[in-house]
Amino acid sequence: MAVAGETVRLDLDGRPIKPMTICMIGAGGFIGSHLCEELMFHTQHTVLAVDVYDDKIRHLLEPENGHPWSSRIQFHRLNIKHDSRLEGLIKISDLTINLAAICTPADYNTRPLDTIYSNFIDALPVVKYCVENDKRLIHFSTCEIYGKTIGWFLPKDHPLRKEPEYYMLKEDETPCIFGPIDKQRWSYACAKQLIERLIYAEGAENGLKFSIVRPFNWIGPRMDFIPGVDGPSEGVPRVLACFSNNLLRREKLKLVDGGESQRTFIYIKDAIEAVLRMIENPDRASGHIFNVGNPNNEVTVRQLAAMMTEIYAKVSGEPALDEPTVDVSSQEFYGEGYDDSDKRIPDMTIIKKQLEWEPKTSLFDLLETTLTYQHKTYAEAIKRATSKPSTTN
Repeated sequence: MAVAGETVRLDLDGRPIKPMTICMIGAGGFIGSHLCEELMFHTQHTVLAVDVYDDKIRHLLEPENGHPWSSRIQFHRLNIKHDSRLEGLIKISDLTINLAAICTPADYNTRPLDTIYSNFIDALPVVKYCVENDKRLIHFSTCEIYGKTIGWFLPKDHPLRKEPEYYMLKEDETPCIFGPIDKQRWSYACAKQLIERLIYAEGAENGLKFSIVRPFNWIGPRMDFIPGVDGPSEGVPRVLACFSNNLLRREKLKLVDGGESQRTFIYIKDAIEAVLRMIENPDRASGHIFNVGNPNNEVTVRQLAAMMTEIYAKVSGEPALDEPTVDVSSQEFYGEGYDDSDKRIPDMTIIKKQLEWEPKTSLFDLLETTLTYQHKTYAEAIKRATSKPSTTN
């Protein structure tokens, strides 16, 4: 029931949006924390937040601050690998969103078993409970499921490499092309593909109502961690946090294999808007796989490093290093078994048609916002950590 004076929110077909209960697995992570904020700040939905950590959503969980949403979010600290409470939470929810995964490239070839278990085996009970209890599922997959582009296999000077049909990634047409088995980096993409196929089969054979999200490099505040500050000293986060860490410490940014891989980047706030449309428009979203990215924000990793170096100098007031980058091999940086996709540009036809959504934020603007946050959050902590006197016996 709407509160007097409150504007009734409508879905894309003009119908009032009814409040729902959402079981969000992985709510304490980068994407989950931003999605929880969106749901608390701008909707009347209730969130059962499932995770092993609550650091990134703790500001939403403190009722003593008198937040109007404090009764609409509950944190459940549990590991979905071995906790029987999960089925109960899914059973009392209208929708389950599964964000849980190991999703850092440095782990794919060094921890392939954990990667496969996390992204396939651990997701099986979630799908099973949704099917058995007739609950809708939004499952987060990855753009890495596409693997290498068709164009990658053509000679470098072949004119067809520049034709969109040889590099544009389409949910309902593009094949998934992975490297050989000894390139264990593909363990992540392969596990994600298999759970997608299971979900799709459950929809076809048993009526599971599902949507699958394929994120294309969502970046913004709270992404990953800064090694040695709010994460392990030896940890290797994804490219944005890696480069941020280098900039904060005034170190050279490491370009793996020359930084020639091409990527598109999308601001987390834009991407969350797309997910909210999936949540609130089930008739339009169910049964679909959605690319969620920004094809207008394509750069090589080398170009990304140059942009981040320039923007961080502006944000921090500190001049950039004379030589801000250094080339390293993938084996040196990631270890044996690493491989990579060449180009990741999402076709946006399906999401534009079904959800009337497209991204807005330019790469420069999203990097400026993110690096301002990184500097404000971490600069002093890193200065303190690096200025501690060394101890000798």
